[in-house]
Amino acid sequence: MAATAVWGRVEQQDFRSRVRGCLLGAAVGDALGAPVAALGLDAVREIHGAEGVTDLIPAYGRRGAVTDETQLTLFTVDGLIRAQVRRDTGAWHPPTDLHAAYRRWYATQRDWGPDFRRKDNGWLAREEWLYARRDADADTMVGLADEMMGTVDKPKNPASRGAGALSRSAPFGLLVGWEPTLVFQLAVECAAQTHGHPTAYLSAGAYAVVVHSLARGETLDAAVQQALAHLATRAGHDETSTALKQALGAVRQGMPSPARVEALGGGHVAAEALAVAVYCALVAEDIRHGLRLAVNHSGPSDTTGALCGGLLGAMYGETALPPVWLAELEGRGTILELADDFAMEMTQGPALHSPAASSAAWLARYPRGD
Repeated sequence: MAATAVWGRVEQQDFRSRVRGCLLGAAVGDALGAPVAALGLDAVREIHGAEGVTDLIPAYGRRGAVTDETQLTLFTVDGLIRAQVRRDTGAWHPPTDLHAAYRRWYATQRDWGPDFRRKDNGWLAREEWLYARRDADADTMVGLADEMMGTVDKPKNPASRGAGALSRSAPFGLLVGWEPTLVFQLAVECAAQTHGHPTAYLSAGAYAVVVHSLARGETLDAAVQQALAHLATRAGHDETSTALKQALGAVRQGMPSPARVEALGGGHVAAEALAVAVYCALVAEDIRHGLRLAVNHSGPSDTTGALCGGLLGAMYGETALPPVWLAELEGRGTILELADDFAMEMTQGPALHSPAASSAAWLARYPRGD
């Protein structure tokens, strides 16, 4: 099973910075792209000028608003923490814990607010701001509408090639104590719960492996090559592998531009969204430049912005993120709290689960359900 990491103080601090960077970076990219997610590039330029979107602008009634991409990413983290907490119960099956987490998110899109009477929901499901409806992905909603969990063998929405599962998959890559093969497989299995086409779930697995490599301190080029190696072992990988190779090739074609981004595809297909994010991260001069490039095109800018932000944040850590954007980011406090809980669980898990009285508070935050 997963490897056990040995953590020193420096390693813990670096890991926490990368976890924070990945989750905050993804949320910032989501917020930057959300206002123009439904617009073509010409419309973006007509409204916002020749350079397009260069700063946070209002969406859903405020600056810095995030979409269902960020909401679901947070519930992925919540599910992963609970999976780790359950490892010593004899009922360890992470995809089941993730499915339960996604069903908790689904409830936020159906209910008016938290049910504070429930003891098994944990603290994240009590965050009222997460109950906002933000144009949730249709295939995700369909896939989670009943309690039956989709699997790779019997996936939900088997024709769906969209990016709805891909965009919530960065946290799988933050399991740095796991072997890449396990990270890839878990992301694939959890993507198939809502998006059953191989392009959709293999793109999620590839993205998780790229994030995993970056969180371990590898270069983005090396991370993409590792993802390609994992993809090559799976049936139905051609579309995703080709898209990643096109992203690598685009880097060598000259100065980055919206035209080069658009040439990688519309981004509504998971493989195209992955290619756009990887390309923008590869050519980014800094996080601002990379995210602006990732959202100024005719595709789903919230998705590609979130994916690119997750990569850049995992690569450079939280201190590289623009403070002025973080200051206006919706849910920033919740994201930081969850990121720190995740980092603590990954580095100090056995102590947190000990019979000591202090563990009671942790288990109240992340109930095991056993």
